[in-house]
Amino acid sequence: MEKMQKKYYRALTIAGSDSGSGAGIQADLKTFTVLGVYGMSVITALTSQNTIGVQGIHNIPQQFVGLQLDSVLSDIGADAIKTGMLSNKNIIGVVAEKIKDYKIKKLVIDPVMVSKHGSKLLQDSAINTLIKKLIPLAMIITPNKNEAEIISNITIRNISDMKKSAQIIYQLGAQYVFIKGGHIKGEANDLIFDGKNFILLKNERIKTRHTHGTGCTLSAAITAYLAMEYPPIEAIKSGKKFVTQTIKYAFKLGQGIGPVNHIYKFYK
Repeated sequence: MEKMQKKYYRALTIAGSDSGSGAGIQADLKTFTVLGVYGMSVITALTSQNTIGVQGIHNIPQQFVGLQLDSVLSDIGADAIKTGMLSNKNIIGVVAEKIKDYKIKKLVIDPVMVSKHGSKLLQDSAINTLIKKLIPLAMIITPNKNEAEIISNITIRNISDMKKSAQIIYQLGAQYVFIKGGHIKGEANDLIFDGKNFILLKNERIKTRHTHGTGCTLSAAITAYLAMEYPPIEAIKSGKKFVTQTIKYAFKLGQGIGPVNHIYKFYK
């Protein structure tokens, strides 16, 4: 009797490269690997950055972004996909087109707009394209406070505002809205909205400056869990637990905002 073939889970990240490896493609691939998922990448931009800031950005032509997507999805395929830094409206357009062409259902959108150092990672002219073309394709969208404010066009000061913002973003087409509350004063609470119910995730606020890559790592972890067939809300909760540990045991590297520790299990 033949042995049953082991099931391999596949996750794809569509994002920018971080030369300091704290965020972006590098953070995503580390996350996929640690969680036991085969990771693949489509690079949308090359960034020259470190813990101090972003020194330069070189966008990849949208045709080549599309070619990378065709190469991966026509051959290996993907059980779940996440997007990170998409940079401009042309790249967003080709990504949305390929997501539809390949009938991708498990899509996590991390609407990366600004780095922790304040550098713009999404052109202002591309925000409307993100809202109209990509968000309607999302299973889960993971904006932080500032990104949620831009997408929903309301100011977020508390949980009540988070709920209003989540409802607006849900109406744009995302199936699950996960607003991260780390940038809101007070408790570091996150909010999940599935169109009917609000789920509040209460978290400890970890006092550290080493938080570079938290958003990328969280969305990558959620994507990995979706690829492994976790239900969406469980994928979000599991991803949150993972990123909390990466912050708690962060590397003390660099002169600025240091990276989280994706391989914390080996350093605890």
